[in-house]
Amino acid sequence: MPETTAILLLAAGSSSRMGPGRDKLLELLDGTPLLSRMIARASATGLPVWVTLPGPDHARAAVLTGTGATPVWVRNAALGMSASIRAGVAALPDHIEAVMILPADMPDLSRDDLRQVADCRRDFPPDALIRGSSSEGHPGHPVLFPRCYFNDLLQLGGDEGARALLRQHRDRVHLCPLPDQHALTDLDTPEAWEVWRARQS
Repeated sequence: MPETTAILLLAAGSSSRMGPGRDKLLELLDGTPLLSRMIARASATGLPVWVTLPGPDHARAAVLTGTGATPVWVRNAALGMSASIRAGVAALPDHIEAVMILPADMPDLSRDDLRQVADCRRDFPPDALIRGSSSEGHPGHPVLFPRCYFNDLLQLGGDEGARALLRQHRDRVHLCPLPDQHALTDLDTPEAWEVWRARQS
């Protein structure tokens, strides 16, 4: 039986906050681009992985070679995160019953973290929204959406992703605590990268 939960990595953004000539998802971690690291961790969960990308000619597309992850080209990526979510969800095959969505610029999220969010679904009703949180309970990423929300995800607009949907169904959101700040750390500016790298040394 194929896995019925998929992971959707959002990697179609412009990385504009990094400044000219730098792409946050191609920044190196021990010689490996961040996007490669995130795809490897997602794939290591055993769940199928889809990755939204600006297009096949973008430098990020080469990262997917040999990973087994499925690319999703987002031609209108400039319209914001919702465009990536819509494209990614639309690309999922019919047997997928839930999708775990996360930005690809979150280097603290581990394979075990992603697996924990997926497994957490078993503890709640079928329509529960499972959201990763910090160890102190601050909500973050990833977020797992059962198929009953797919039509809502396909209607999203703007650049705030699925926040409005989570607010609308906040009574169904269940937090899945992850270690430390894993669910909150995203690196989208040079300053954020500098601080994060300093913590690693």
